[in-house]
Amino acid sequence: MGENNTETRNSSNFMRQFRDSKTRELKNLTAIQFMDVWKHYDKDGNGFIEGRELDNFLKEFVSSVNTLDVNPESISDSILPELKECFMEAYDDNKDGKIEIRELAQLLPLEESFLLLFRFDNPLDSSVEFMKNFLRDLLKEAKRDSIDEDKLIEYTDTLLQIFDSNKDGKLQLSEMAK
Repeated sequence: MGENNTETRNSSNFMRQFRDSKTRELKNLTAIQFMDVWKHYDKDGNGFIEGRELDNFLKEFVSSVNTLDVNPESISDSILPELKECFMEAYDDNKDGKIEIRELAQLLPLEESFLLLFRFDNPLDSSVEFMKNFLRDLLKEAKRDSIDEDKLIEYTDTLLQIFDSNKDGKLQLSEMAK
């Protein structure tokens, strides 16, 4: 099959492009791809995937496993509530009925496991520059000496987008505690 056929198949299901064409496993997403997925499904930009957004995500996520171009709408409305209940039980950590960006990050495999950085208990202030230096030091410790500056900025921006709940461009201690 030509490249155009693959693009055509992927166009009806956003999640299919992130699956290995042979194994159907999810590929490791870069920080940018992860944010693309987030923005694609959080259509109203309110910081949650909920309601119809969640229905669309679940339908596309499940049907993306199929190698054929299965219409996400083929997942019947009778199966959807049970699918949603199982999914929310597994990934809705705070049980608010919505998927936050951190909850989605648990579901999708990420390149270089950059989200593991969130688990460190080192005290951080709200300075983006401090966070960038922190990431640089952390990656050096992990023997990633050749981290390029653009990737470092990408990781820093992604951390900020995920945890800056009041969208002021800074991380307060309360946001870092999350």
